[in-house]
Amino acid sequence: MEYATLAVERHDAVCRISLARESARNAQSQQMLDELDDALTRAEQDDAVRVVVLAGRGAHFSAGHDLKEAQAKRADFTVEERWEYESRRYYGYCLRIWDFSKPTVAQVQGACVAGGFMIANMCDLVVCSDTAYFSDPVGHTLAAAATEVLIHPWVMGLRKAKEMLYTGEKVDAQEALRIGMVNRVVPEAELDAATLALAQRIAQAPPFGLRLIKRSLNRTADAQGFRTALSAHFDTHQLSHLSEEFQAVRERGLAQAIQRNKKGEAA
Repeated sequence: MEYATLAVERHDAVCRISLARESARNAQSQQMLDELDDALTRAEQDDAVRVVVLAGRGAHFSAGHDLKEAQAKRADFTVEERWEYESRRYYGYCLRIWDFSKPTVAQVQGACVAGGFMIANMCDLVVCSDTAYFSDPVGHTLAAAATEVLIHPWVMGLRKAKEMLYTGEKVDAQEALRIGMVNRVVPEAELDAATLALAQRIAQAPPFGLRLIKRSLNRTADAQGFRTALSAHFDTHQLSHLSEEFQAVRERGLAQAIQRNKKGEAA
């Protein structure tokens, strides 16, 4: 199937789904999120697909949610409308990546920011280029309680997650590797090939056995409170949109928040 915001390639038993809004640094529009969920559903239903790679075309994996679209279409949402939209397209879609029955590998280069950080870290493994960096600055730029899905402490440890979120600073590729958030760092010119080689190696394993392994590993996280913690944070994130701080940011313009962050200005 052809998509307007994605590129889907097959490499034998590996399906690579790439975010393809290069001119917008792969910012996640509503259409992109809906198409990504559809592409993942199709890949899961295809018995010939054993591993999925989630990538981003161009210089960056993803700059996060499309704030220009949010400003234009959702700035005046009611509490109920925001809850419904974010519950489905942010929280729900992310948990579908986490629960995807087949192994998933994120292929990351350049910016992996906020909503981009969120979807990449829902994948089982992460391979990144030496140019990659990870950040979630929305506590500074939007006065929001992090992103909708607080995957951070589960993939980088509690103290590092606090540092990242409290400061809004970036984590570079080598630091991400040191703290165990990514599996491998490779030169950017080798990223496509290295990620595909890893995915193809995984695809050699019997698929039902892999499915059971992933199920048990995810249940280990659930036994530690993973799903309960994520659900509780989603409520907290929604509450942060009702604060006077967030209202001030919204009045100044959501679409300008990321630009202020680049310049080091307060939101």
